[in-house]
Amino acid sequence: MNKKKQITNYVVSDLIAASVVWLLFNVIRYNEIAFYIGYSSLKSYLLSDVLEGQLIVPFFWLFLHYLSGYYNKPFGKSRITEFFTTFITVGIGVVLLFFIMILNDLPRSFHIYYHLFFSLFGLQFLLTYIPRLMITQNGIYKTKKRKWSQHILVIGAENKAKDIADNLYNSGYTIAGFIVTGEKAQVAVDPAQVLGTIHDLAAIIASGRIDELVVAAAPIRSEELADILYLLYRYKLPVKILADKSFALSKVKIKTIIGVPLVDITDNNLSEAEKNIKFLSDKLISALALLLLSPLFVYIIRRIKKDSSGPVFFRQERIGYMGRPFTIYKFRTMYEDAENDGPLLASENDSRVTPFGRIMRKYRLDELPQFWNVLKGDMSLVGPRPERKYFIDQIVKKAPYYYLLHNVRPGITSLGMVKYGYAVNVDEMIERLEYDMLYYDNMSLIMDITILTYTIKTVITGKGI
Repeated sequence: MNKKKQITNYVVSDLIAASVVWLLFNVIRYNEIAFYIGYSSLKSYLLSDVLEGQLIVPFFWLFLHYLSGYYNKPFGKSRITEFFTTFITVGIGVVLLFFIMILNDLPRSFHIYYHLFFSLFGLQFLLTYIPRLMITQNGIYKTKKRKWSQHILVIGAENKAKDIADNLYNSGYTIAGFIVTGEKAQVAVDPAQVLGTIHDLAAIIASGRIDELVVAAAPIRSEELADILYLLYRYKLPVKILADKSFALSKVKIKTIIGVPLVDITDNNLSEAEKNIKFLSDKLISALALLLLSPLFVYIIRRIKKDSSGPVFFRQERIGYMGRPFTIYKFRTMYEDAENDGPLLASENDSRVTPFGRIMRKYRLDELPQFWNVLKGDMSLVGPRPERKYFIDQIVKKAPYYYLLHNVRPGITSLGMVKYGYAVNVDEMIERLEYDMLYYDNMSLIMDITILTYTIKTVITGKGI
């Protein structure tokens, strides 16, 4: 399955549709307002005022479709969802274009505005949706013919696992194999497809191409199910489980495949549109912050140099999105070589912190260089704080669900930071983790704005909440 190629198909289709629609619409537009605009022919009209829009408008539509999240997941699209996503996006786009570029026209009657609006909407929707539907249908056909296929590793090998695997296989998925979850488990699948036990997962995932993990073990206690899930989170793959009465379905996303309702328990509540808006906002705000705060950066750099010897910036490896390591940047708040004796968390009256470093930590000024991390794509403005692998290895022994936080980009600020503050040991990090998990389970743009508001209050007052 070539994700980039499929996305390209959708983008090219949308670009061509937008270009053709704007041309056809302006033919209609010319005929409706020709008396007022003073052009002698359609050709002269199209080569003048319309030409600029012919170059700009198609890219306006691509940007809008990107914001809608349509290109995020090119495979496994629902035709019903695709219809409504296209309908809503086209509706918003037509309203924007109408107010920006069309209301300046002077038609002979205001009723012509209705004609122009619905002409643009109808053309844009039909010429966008029909090619999209054809591309999606082609993808569904190739999936069913197994030319494209997701590789599923089924956790479980009993009758329940066999039934789910059969349904997934019939819908075009490739069953990579089964995992036995217990010594007393009754294997109902072909023994040749059993790849090992739950303890062999690391080697199995490392040796083959696995796209998703589906938990289909026989009915077990919730504690046993939790233990299995905790083992799976570390592999940074989508984990799906059969929805049943034991789940609070209001906060999870269900994807039904041939009558099998699967809950993606590693996904968060952000829609694809919200994910793109969050990502784009992060970039724009960070670039603006780096520009506007540059005088403050100069002042802080001078104070750090005056306060103590050593580099201005503190660099350290942290674990970020999908478990990938990255270098985080801060203004140095400690004396040089403060961790010669090994990794340590800073405490309230830490002797390693410089006098000016205490001020920076109080007002969170040491975190400002992380706007650069956000601009690079390593971090987000709001998200769980990234930790060092040294401390993560200790955290997951007591709280294995910590691995779920790697499904989102870490943030400069977080719910844990504004509600709990700095942690001075692993136990406090686990206590703060409860706030980060609360954020993860309830992610939304509104929550991000709320956390940013509280963060600004903390920066201004130098106090937590």
